[in-house]
Amino acid sequence: MKRAGLEDADCGIAQALGVLGDWWAVLIVREIAGGTTRFDAVQRELGVSRRALTERLGGLVDQGVLRREPYSLHPPRHDYLLTAKGEGLLPVLVALQDWGTRHVMGDGTVTGAADAGSAEARRMHRLVGRRLPPLELTRHDGAVEAPAVPGRWTVLYLFPGAFAPGAPGLPPAWADIPGAVGCTLESRTYADRHPSFRAAGAEVRGVSTQRPDQLAAFVTHARLPYPLLADEDARLAAGLLLPTFRAGGVVRFKRLTLLVDPSAVVRAVQFPITDPAGSVDEMLAEVRRRALPDS
Repeated sequence: MKRAGLEDADCGIAQALGVLGDWWAVLIVREIAGGTTRFDAVQRELGVSRRALTERLGGLVDQGVLRREPYSLHPPRHDYLLTAKGEGLLPVLVALQDWGTRHVMGDGTVTGAADAGSAEARRMHRLVGRRLPPLELTRHDGAVEAPAVPGRWTVLYLFPGAFAPGAPGLPPAWADIPGAVGCTLESRTYADRHPSFRAAGAEVRGVSTQRPDQLAAFVTHARLPYPLLADEDARLAAGLLLPTFRAGGVVRFKRLTLLVDPSAVVRAVQFPITDPAGSVDEMLAEVRRRALPDS
């Protein structure tokens, strides 16, 4: 990979591009963040030549973005995994995704909504059959756990932002952003239906890009009986290329719900969601159809 020239030594953008080399490297990081970690699988997803992929993987390892972890000695085979340096690129991927959706495929408007026939909607519904990437998120109470409860069906609802009255963090003109309002109603509806979800064999988890302390204030205010998880570092957002928008200087999830089976595979997707409360009852019916027979 070509490194940035000495004349760009003080420019972080040039130095970053010198590490990544070209757009193939960015797409490789995207695939690995999503859990595609083996050479043949990455090649199959990207359609890149074996030689080009070998060169770029080697360069990313040399630059400390990836590390190799052997899974076979005879013949020698490796998983390629993100280092801490590589995980630092995940917000960049999310920002590129958001910029492309808003300014290349859209008209530049800030929106938390989407059309049913949009590229975002098609991408989200292709998540059915996909396993969640192996990662853990910080809960509102400071504990750490995987987004999907191991061995249980999990309803994973992702929301733009929920705020306790008087708590800091509410973005300016929040109510004017299409799709942003409704998180409190959605969360409280899940709280009301929580015993029914449990009885049907599923756990409920909410996920936002907010800080854990902001989520803790909202959990206390709304008296939620289930945890909220913080994806502050965009690990889940980048791993699944989830739809986002930017408000108040923070990347926010567009409203989306995933039904995940006990082996962490996505089995149903709700997106776009235009009726936050109604979507909860629709998901409860889906859980009863899928999870109740298993339980």
